[in-house]
Amino acid sequence: MIRPTVARVDLAAIESNLLAIAQFLSGARTSHLEPRASDLDAPRATHPDAPRTSHLAPRVIAVVKANAYGHGAADVALALERAGAAMLACADIEEGIVLRRAGVRAPILVFGALGISDLDGVFEYDLTPTISTPAAAANLEAAARRFVQTAASAAPPVTAAGPPVTAADPPVASAFRRKGPIRAKLRCHLKIDTGMNRLGFRHDNLGRTLPAIANSEYLAIDAVYTHFATADEPEHPAFVLQRERFEHVLATLPSLGIHPQWRHAANSAALLRDERVWYDFVRPGLLLYGIVPPPLAVTIPLRPALSLHSRIVHVKGLRPGEGTGYGLRSVADSPRTIAVVPAGYADGLDRRMAGHAFMLVRGKRVPVVGSVCMDMTMIDVTGMEVSTGDEVVIVGRQGSEEIGMREIAASIGTIPYELLCRVGTRIERVYEDRGSIR
Repeated sequence: MIRPTVARVDLAAIESNLLAIAQFLSGARTSHLEPRASDLDAPRATHPDAPRTSHLAPRVIAVVKANAYGHGAADVALALERAGAAMLACADIEEGIVLRRAGVRAPILVFGALGISDLDGVFEYDLTPTISTPAAAANLEAAARRFVQTAASAAPPVTAAGPPVTAADPPVASAFRRKGPIRAKLRCHLKIDTGMNRLGFRHDNLGRTLPAIANSEYLAIDAVYTHFATADEPEHPAFVLQRERFEHVLATLPSLGIHPQWRHAANSAALLRDERVWYDFVRPGLLLYGIVPPPLAVTIPLRPALSLHSRIVHVKGLRPGEGTGYGLRSVADSPRTIAVVPAGYADGLDRRMAGHAFMLVRGKRVPVVGSVCMDMTMIDVTGMEVSTGDEVVIVGRQGSEEIGMREIAASIGTIPYELLCRVGTRIERVYEDRGSIR
């Protein structure tokens, strides 16, 4: 470790948060949703590909996109897999490949559009793609056909005794729903746009857009899902409208030839708001990292997983009339003492923190002053005995004081998601896991 600014990631906290969410989800269901008849007859399965019984708790698709919200995707994904996540979710094929190369074996759902990615990664790394546009469906259909035909051409001939089982058998990804020794369908999730107006098939146009997918020889729709645009805005009417639209879609899909095994809709905010949208899976992201989406509040025992630490590299006096940093802001009206912290906007700190946010030094809150520079930030430590090398907590706890991402986000008018994802790549992640540090 060379640079003094580091992010400490508590993997045990992430595992604990997943278990706390699962415990919350296992509470009594009081919604209008009733178990499906097929669920009532089905035994509880432990394999992640097996559908749950709806009268039991939904399982968790753990969202680790954007480098696990800045925490480090590989290490976080392995911790979540160890803690029992049924599936992981990432933004694109490239992120999924990173997880597989790190050793993740759980199913991996790819949320994003597929038009700009190399689709070979879906097959080579056993990823579960989302079909969210007709073009994505057509591209996946063509890619799956090529994959199956290539596998078939490499297979030894089938005899009257059946296909031989040899080391030369072509590998067929477990993401495929097998129909025979070679013929298979690619497991996919279907995204429905119920009102966010981003990705997904429009809820009111499915009769025109879904028949081609329903008749596909190579694509199998294992799950259908949607995404809420206003789950974290309790007063907004769109949340209820989207839920009702999704319910209508679920009732309509069988008549269109689509028979998904699973349904999911709830992100962190939605799963806290309304258990009617829990369905078969939920998709927490921010909650896994110990942060409740503002303005919501919960009693789930969550622990923030990331803290950001640095050290003072210089202490300097300001005379009356002098400012500090670019623009010479925070002009002193009396003698002041500032300390320089070697972290700036290149590390993910927001320039709006100056004049609005605080850091912790020797267990006390000190204001960010001047301007947040590319590599340095100044804090006002007037009246304190501080020295070069003293620890500075940018995010986290020091003594009895604590500064969280929600607080910083609120002070500068943004959201904690953004601040987490902006923690820079040059900041080393130090992983703590049940007392061990690496």
